[in-house]
Amino acid sequence: MTDSLADPHLRYSAPTHRSGGPREIVILGSTGSIGTQAIDLVLRNPDRFTVTALSAAGGRVELLAEQAHRLDVRAVAVAREDAAPALRAALADRYGSRPLPEVLAGPDAATELARSECHTVLNGITGSIGLAPTLAALEAGRSLALANKESLIVGGPLVKAVAKPGQIVPVDSEHAALFQALLGGARSEVRKLVVTASGGPFRGRTKEQLAAVTPADALAHPTWSMGPVITVNSATLVNKGLEVIEAHLLYDIPFDRIEVVVHPQSYVHSMVEFTDGSTLAQATPPDMRGPIAIGLGWPERVPDAAPAFDWSQASTWEFFPLDEEAFPSVALARHVGGLGGTAPAVFNAANEECVDAFLSGGLPFNGIVDTVAEVVAEHGTPDRGTLLTVPDVLQAETWARARARELVARTATAVRTAGATSEARA
Repeated sequence: MTDSLADPHLRYSAPTHRSGGPREIVILGSTGSIGTQAIDLVLRNPDRFTVTALSAAGGRVELLAEQAHRLDVRAVAVAREDAAPALRAALADRYGSRPLPEVLAGPDAATELARSECHTVLNGITGSIGLAPTLAALEAGRSLALANKESLIVGGPLVKAVAKPGQIVPVDSEHAALFQALLGGARSEVRKLVVTASGGPFRGRTKEQLAAVTPADALAHPTWSMGPVITVNSATLVNKGLEVIEAHLLYDIPFDRIEVVVHPQSYVHSMVEFTDGSTLAQATPPDMRGPIAIGLGWPERVPDAAPAFDWSQASTWEFFPLDEEAFPSVALARHVGGLGGTAPAVFNAANEECVDAFLSGGLPFNGIVDTVAEVVAEHGTPDRGTLLTVPDVLQAETWARARARELVARTATAVRTAGATSEARA
C-alpha cells in the first residue's frame, strides 16, 4: 500500500507565493455547491486563506463577478467563451474605476488557472472535464483539494503517474472521512474501508417498485442538497459506486476490502476497520464545509468550519446492508474498477447520458443502470498492456455517450411500440 494517492500520514507542502501570509487558493467551479461553500469558509477565515483566482462554467456570470469582487482575485475564468463579454461587463459594474482582474475564457481556461501560482487548487468542477485541471495542478506542484471525483475515476492511472505522496487531499465527505480515520493506524493494519450511503430517496424499495419512479421522486434527496446529476446518481447509488472506485485509487485498498453500508442519517461519513477488530468512524452533521476545510487547510484543522453534534440530545443512528438486487450499480462499479483502463470513463460517460435521458423522460429509472451495464459490456476488457492517455479517455467517453444515446433511443422506441400494441388490443 505504498503508492496511495491520499495518505494522511504524509504531509505535502506546496510552494507559497506570499511567504508567511494566508494560504493562497484557486477555486475551480466557484459558482457550484462546493465552490460557494468554500468561499464562505474563506471569507470567515481571512487570516488563513486568500483566493487568487476563480473559474466557473459561465452560466452564472453575475454571481462569479460578485465572488471575484468580494475576494479581490487576480484572475477569473469561464469555460464558455460566449460568456466572457457578460462577465467583463458584470465585473466593470462592481469594480468601477479600479483595475479589473484578468479574464480567461474557453475550455482550457480552468486548466490554465490550475497551474497558476498558489498553494492549493480546489477542483470543484462537475464531470470528467475536471481531469485536465487536476493533472495541471498536480504537474505544477500544487496541493490538490479534490472534489471532482470524475477526474480520478476516468483518469486514475494518469493521476497516479503525476501525483506526489500526500499531494491530494480528498473533499468528498466519504473520502475525507476515510482520510481522517486512517490516521488511527498504519496502512498494514487496515482490514477494510466501510463507505456509508444514505440510501437516497428510495431506500427499502424493491427493483420492481423502482420501475415507476419519476424524476421528481429521484430529485427529492432526504439528506443532501445537490445538483440534479449527482442527486440522481445518489438515487441509483451510482454515486456510491464511483466512490468505491475512488477509494480504491486514493487509498490503494483492494475492491474486496471496500464495503458499502446504508446509513440513512448520514452522520457517519465512512469508517475504517483495523486488523485488531477496532473500527474508527468519522462523524459530523451533514455539512460539506467540514470536508472542504480539511481539503483547504490540511494538515491543520479550521476551527468552527462546520456544525458539531449536540451530544446532550438523544439520537438514533441506523446501519443496513446494501440491497444489491435493487441497486446493482455498486457491483457494476466494482467490476468496472477491476477492468481498469478506459472502462471507468465509459461507465461514467454512459451514466451521464442515461441520467440526462431519465430527467427528460426518455428512460425509466431502472433503465439508467441497465443501459450503462450494456454499454460497459459492449466496451469489453481494456488492453492492460497499453498505457492510458488523455486522448484514450476522451475517445472512450465519446464512444460511450454515442452508444448510450443509441440504446436510449432503442428503449424509447420499444416503449412506444409496446404502448401502441396495448392500445390496439384494448
